[in-house]
Amino acid sequence: MPKIPTGSKILDIMLEGGYETDVITTIYGPAGSGKTGLCILCAINVVRSGKKVVYIDTENNFSIDRFSQICSSISIDYKKTLNSIVFLKPVSFEEQKKTFEKLKDIINDRIGLIVIDSIAMLYRLELGKNDDIYEVNKELGRQLAFLTEIAGKKNIPILITNQVYADFDDKEKVNLVGGDLLKYGSKCLIELQKTPSGNRRAIIKKHRSIKDDIEITFKIVTGGILGTKEGKGFRLF
Repeated sequence: MPKIPTGSKILDIMLEGGYETDVITTIYGPAGSGKTGLCILCAINVVRSGKKVVYIDTENNFSIDRFSQICSSISIDYKKTLNSIVFLKPVSFEEQKKTFEKLKDIINDRIGLIVIDSIAMLYRLELGKNDDIYEVNKELGRQLAFLTEIAGKKNIPILITNQVYADFDDKEKVNLVGGDLLKYGSKCLIELQKTPSGNRRAIIKKHRSIKDDIEITFKIVTGGILGTKEGKGFRLF
């Protein structure tokens, strides 16, 4: 299957070449685990390849300062790179639906990546004010189906971030917001964890061709991430 580089050599090694182009990849984990950073790394890499990126930011997480830092570390003009990214910022679950519908009008062969950061924020807000949980979940399912169709038919990788919550009965268990809808709708699931040493861990939880539970440990730095094995020092990737 065709793949695009992630923007990090250590991630590319773990994913045997990068993110698959015809599916949804979901990166999930707690706040501060590096989800948005990985999206920014990939977006910059796609722009460097000559393509444009559609970046749907539902949490206002995209940082120009962080973007500029990473661009500077690889000696590229962040303003010029930023001009190749189309930002969409829905503020409600209904707007998110309409934003996804708009994608069919702006998607063309110049688009190399679609990012949704995150898929869960507006969904959770909708659940908090709508008594019809079934209908809200049904709508999330429709939105995911639409994204799946775009990825499959247009061969455009879709990178989604998702939030997590703890299980009341098992505090060590991590659950995705959206549950099975996200698990089944994503062909690749990558869980991010914070480690006691302050590093981050990325674990493959689902993939079409790579075994589950393969993992890497990395450190977030100014220019992106550093790959490492815990306790054995860092190597720049």
